[in-house]
Amino acid sequence: MRVFRSESEISPDFGPSAVTIGKFDGVHSGHRAVIEQLVTAAQAHGLVSAVVTFDRNPLEIIAPERCPDALASLDQKLELLAATGVDATLVVRFDEDFAGVSAERFVTEYLVRSLRAKRVFVGSDFRFGAGNAGDVSELRALGDELGFTVELIDDVVGTAGERVSSTRIRQLLAAGDVERAERLLGRPATLRGLVVHGAKRGRELGFPTANLSAHSEGLIPADGIYAGWLVDNGVRHPAAISVGNNPTFEGVPQKQVEAHVIGETIDLYDHEVEVVFVARIRGMTAFQGIPALVEQIADDVKVASRVLGV
Repeated sequence: MRVFRSESEISPDFGPSAVTIGKFDGVHSGHRAVIEQLVTAAQAHGLVSAVVTFDRNPLEIIAPERCPDALASLDQKLELLAATGVDATLVVRFDEDFAGVSAERFVTEYLVRSLRAKRVFVGSDFRFGAGNAGDVSELRALGDELGFTVELIDDVVGTAGERVSSTRIRQLLAAGDVERAERLLGRPATLRGLVVHGAKRGRELGFPTANLSAHSEGLIPADGIYAGWLVDNGVRHPAAISVGNNPTFEGVPQKQVEAHVIGETIDLYDHEVEVVFVARIRGMTAFQGIPALVEQIADDVKVASRVLGV
């Protein structure tokens, strides 16, 4: 997949193309269904398939107080988009200048002049341009004038009959329901980050952990203990994962993510790893003394092993 960080990077002979536009936060199963339609239509009509997305959630600029946490970083999003088979992605820098771009200018400069769009795929509630002034009706009128057609995409419904959306996935992760979140994502919830030095309490208790940097990529689920995997350099290791502030101990920063690799000891310091959440075992609890905590951790590891089939 070709990635353009600016419309100025797109060569004059790019396209003609079929295009879809959106935040694509998390590139969940609904997004992938849309892109599958796009790629299929592009191939059928001899077009290049292209995605237009943004380097951040537009609300970060327009209404930061309402901007939700991202399900994935920009790098993660681009990796997930590449896996869909789309030919190219244009990443638009969403800053105050772009927020002021009119609907007509956006279509003329980005879709027509840069991507040479011939087919544009959007949802029925699609809005665009400064102040979200443009809608599907205006997009169609501009298409008639500038030489592209507009195709409406239906909402994607999950196996449980609920609409697939980034908002719903965030709600499930906030509740610790990583299994239902996985069904809507079409993949497990995953964090990626650098393993850093912690307080080494896990090692002292007999259960050493890999502590993820506070600057990890991805949305952290609710506090609790999870069964999952730690992936290091492509190798997957079974893990019991702790998310939270370890209430048994005082002065522990909020939302620490620690993964205990089950059955082996590995030096992971300064490695960039992925932590993959499979199932929540229990919530976070404060224990009366170290022996009770060690007993519970041992049980958590057994449960995680059983969940993971190891």
